[in-house]
Formats: sequence, structure tokens, C-alpha cells
Amino acid sequence: MQGLFFDCRYIRIDHHDGISRFSAGLFTALNKITKVTAMISDLRQLDKLPAGIEFVKVTSPTSPVEPLVAMRLNKLGAKVVFSPMQTIGSFGRRFKLVLTVHDLIYYRHPAPPPSFAWPIKLLWRLYHLSYLPQRLLLNRADAVTTVSHTTKALIAKHHLTKRPVSVVYNAADSDSASIATSRPTNKQTLVYMGSFMDYKNVEVLIKGMANLAGYELLLLSRISAERKAELQKLIPSGATVTFLNGVTDDEYHELLSSAVALVTGSRDEGFGIPLVEAMIRGIPIVVSDIPIFKEIGGDAASYFDHEDASSFSKAVRSIANQDAWLAKSILSKAQAKKFSWSTSAEALLKLLQDI
Repeated sequence: MQGLFFDCRYIRIDHHDGISRFSAGLFTALNKITKVTAMISDLRQLDKLPAGIEFVKVTSPTSPVEPLVAMRLNKLGAKVVFSPMQTIGSFGRRFKLVLTVHDLIYYRHPAPPPSFAWPIKLLWRLYHLSYLPQRLLLNRADAVTTVSHTTKALIAKHHLTKRPVSVVYNAADSDSASIATSRPTNKQTLVYMGSFMDYKNVEVLIKGMANLAGYELLLLSRISAERKAELQKLIPSGATVTFLNGVTDDEYHELLSSAVALVTGSRDEGFGIPLVEAMIRGIPIVVSDIPIFKEIGGDAASYFDHEDASSFSKAVRSIANQDAWLAKSILSKAQAKKFSWSTSAEALLKLLQDI
């Protein structure tokens, strides 16, 4: 596709976050099926992209001159520009523009990530006080994409844009995934991968361990000393809950591949990449009964009431025998096929060709 530019400036040069992983995965798949030029702001971003790609270096998306970046893209021959975010500058553009909304979770849970500096936290709070800034950003585009039908429905509910909205699913890398073929018979581990923000509701998992003798709950992500102390007080007597305070990707995948299940008790969520990462490997998922998890997990997941620790325990025990576990494992591998970068790239290319 001539003149197609993909905004890769949100790819992190250290380790991926959600937007970074989405950008790299989707670009890599799109690059296999059509001619596309990567927009980068740092040459080190190329380390996360395929070798030999076409690219242009422009200003950072946080630069004061970002509102004028469209004029630079005009000169570079852009005909269609896709961005995985909403904030790309569009003043004076002479190309078609497609923007992305990943989720609306921070309107419902506006507390900013604790790692942010206070000026960013203030801007974060102000931005999420109203849907108006989002509407103004999205209505500059010719089309909008989002990563789930759940978020597409919320965009419509809150009248966020007059532009057509298409779903381009998020996905997970699967090339090196080891596939489970039977239920673990030695250590009975339950893996949680995610932050410890309030809406993640890790508390229900910890409390539910009271009724799961013989199981170990592994909490993989980095955690502050204060938050860890809060959660440690909730560990039931005799239960085994281990805080790993951060793991490498390889360690994460190894722990996941040998687990009984991936678990999460979120009250709300934007998507849920760990669910897909587990299902790819044939690892059952035990998750809270919320709309986005129903969309991702389908019939493969075991669901529980996120306000009821005993409901979590019951869901884990529902896959305690080999036959039940294997049935969920088979369903998981089939469900995971809905979330592949190649499928998402094909959906995106069709949209870009149609606008």
C-alpha cells in the first residue's frame, strides 16, 4: 500500500509496555503483508522492529512541536497514517488518519500510575475529568480503531466519536510458546501477572487461598514495600502466597507454562494480554466475570465473582482433576487463535484500504 505510515514512536527502548508491545507486534505483522513505513523518534526503536524496514525519523510524540508533525509527514509523502494513540499532531494534514483507543478504564479508575511524576499525574487527572478532550482528539480522524468489542460498545455509549470505529484486536507473541499437554502433577501454582492498583483486586485472590491448601499463588510483578505490606496482612493462615517483585519475560513464560492456571480478579480491565499469553500455551485461565474477560476468555475461561473469595477458590477447584483441566486447556488453545497479530494486521489493512 503506497504512502502508508505507521506511528511507531510509542515503542519503548527499554522494555515493552502495553502500547509499545501493541505497536511492535502489529507493525511487524502488517509489514509482512503490505508496504509500510515506520515513523520513529529514536533510532533505538528499530531494535524492536524487523530488520531492513523502511522508516522515517520525526520528532517525539511529547515534543512541543508535535502539533505540526503532520506537515512533515505531508512532505514525506504520507497518504494514510495509522497511530496506536490519539494524540498525533494533525494540523495541516493532507493524508487520511486513523487513531486508536485502547480502553476507557481510567475514566472509571482515574488514579494515575504511582510511578508518574506529579506534573504528569495532574495532567492525567485533568484529562480524565471529562470525555470532551477524547472527543476532540478522535473526531480529527477519518476512522478510529479499538482493541475489543467491549471498548467499541463503550465508545458508542459515551458518544466519543462520529467517525466509524473498527476492532483490531490486541494479541500476544506465540512463536516460542511451549504448549502444555497435561495438568501439572507436582507444584500446584497459580500465576498472577499484573499491577497492584486497587481495581486489579489482588485481594480476592489472596483471601481465596484460604480454601486452596496445596496451591501456591505467585504474584509476579514489581510492588512497592508499602503495598506489599498491605497485602501480606491479608494472607490467610497456612496459605502460600509468594511475591516475586518482578520477573524477566523468560522467567514469566517459564512460570506460566508450568502453572495450573493464570488467575486475575480485576473489577475492571482494558484488555488482558496475560489471558491470551496463557491460553496460547494451553494454560487455563481463572478470571473475574467482567465483560472484557468474557470477550477474551469465551468458553475457555473459568469465571468467578470478583467480590467473593470463595467463588475464586471454587473456580480453581473446578479444574482440579486431569479431565476438567485438559478440557479447558484445549478450549484455551482454540480461543487464543482469535487473537493473533496476523489476523489483526489483516483487519487493519482492510480498514486502511477502505478509508
